[in-house]
Amino acid sequence: MEILMVLAIFTLVTGGVVMGSGQLASARLKQSAALLTGAVKVAYTRATATSKTLRLVLDFETETIWLEESASPALVQTKDVTGTGGADPVTTAEQAAVQEGDRIIKGPRAPRPHFSAITSGEMGEKDVGGKFSKPLARGIKFREVQTAHDDAPRTTGRGYLYFWPGGQTERASIQVHVGDSTDDAETLTLLVSPLTGKVTIKPGPVAVSQPADDKEASEREDRGSP
Repeated sequence: MEILMVLAIFTLVTGGVVMGSGQLASARLKQSAALLTGAVKVAYTRATATSKTLRLVLDFETETIWLEESASPALVQTKDVTGTGGADPVTTAEQAAVQEGDRIIKGPRAPRPHFSAITSGEMGEKDVGGKFSKPLARGIKFREVQTAHDDAPRTTGRGYLYFWPGGQTERASIQVHVGDSTDDAETLTLLVSPLTGKVTIKPGPVAVSQPADDKEASEREDRGSP
């Protein structure tokens, strides 16, 4: 009995030290970064394998991610008012932004590509909406997401990272942090390379890098479809 009591006390003390030192939160932060890195790799590979445009959805409200694909070629527009890069709006905020944009700018509009969630097990378990999604580790949240088509970093709603057949994605910065902490030491940034899809993890908040060539095209065409 005395041995059991000693073990119980030791477990409590050890657990308190781990929790107090923030080691558990740090481990969950790294776990979430690994999850996002894997998702980028899956999307990059699948876009080429299926010859379809894909996008990784990063939802700030549910702190989850999932993959969507479009059956039609997709262009990504910079500074799009919806934040979707010119795709079909989904959330209420995105739809309101489209309506306001249409009110300001009259004239014919090209149809926006529609994206549907991938219904396969590559991205985790099926949620109540019928799509396969994965949550960030408990207590970890998105801090900021900015891709090449975003005019400014996104901190609410949804962020979108697009992938095209032939091995190409967007330049992006995805920041995750512990809870609502504003401490830069409790933030990790994932930087995505547009040509290789390689993810580099950096400590602290890091803004998306700008291309060296100012003449880089602001729109990328889906080259996988005729």
